[in-house]
Amino acid sequence: MCQKTGILGGTFNPIHTGHLFAAEAARDAFDLNQVLFIPTGDPPHKESSRLASGEDRIQMIQKAVCDNPAFKLDTREVERKRTTYTIDTLKELKEQYPHDELYFIIGGDTLLKLRTWRDFSSVAGLCDFIVYGRFGYNIREQEEEAIRLQQSFRAKIHFVAGPYLDVSSNDIRNRLEKNQTIRYLLPDEVVIYIKEHNLYKGDW
Repeated sequence: MCQKTGILGGTFNPIHTGHLFAAEAARDAFDLNQVLFIPTGDPPHKESSRLASGEDRIQMIQKAVCDNPAFKLDTREVERKRTTYTIDTLKELKEQYPHDELYFIIGGDTLLKLRTWRDFSSVAGLCDFIVYGRFGYNIREQEEEAIRLQQSFRAKIHFVAGPYLDVSSNDIRNRLEKNQTIRYLLPDEVVIYIKEHNLYKGDW
């Protein structure tokens, strides 16, 4: 049976309400049967100096998604133990879900960088993209880039409307380092986990 599978990838360092709401908005708007949260292992485009361990990020995601039956944790990229790319993951998912339509959920900032992804022409042939707007990014610029990607790579790009949630993992880490509250920016169970494991050098 053909289903629709959403994919939300990222460092999730840590996962927060912005990630969760974007996933739920995409699921609702496009009738996705499930959304896979796939934390990166060794991300090629991010510095790892403040990157929590793969196991810590897995635990935080599990706590964040456990109350939504449509949300699933997928640990394949962490388990690879090497630099990983989206094209590798999509090929594996196509083998695992051969009859599913794949929808990669991204932010507007990521849309503007899609053409730099490894083997993007192949990536564009394996999935659709659902773009959830990010605070501070021009929607017209995003729409124009979507048209260019459609023309150059036949990329299938959709936009989902929703409130701009000005929440980022970087801001959360900065708040922790300054001993500022992060309550309500991420699920309570994730806050508790960060506190118990003293992640991001917060002096609790």
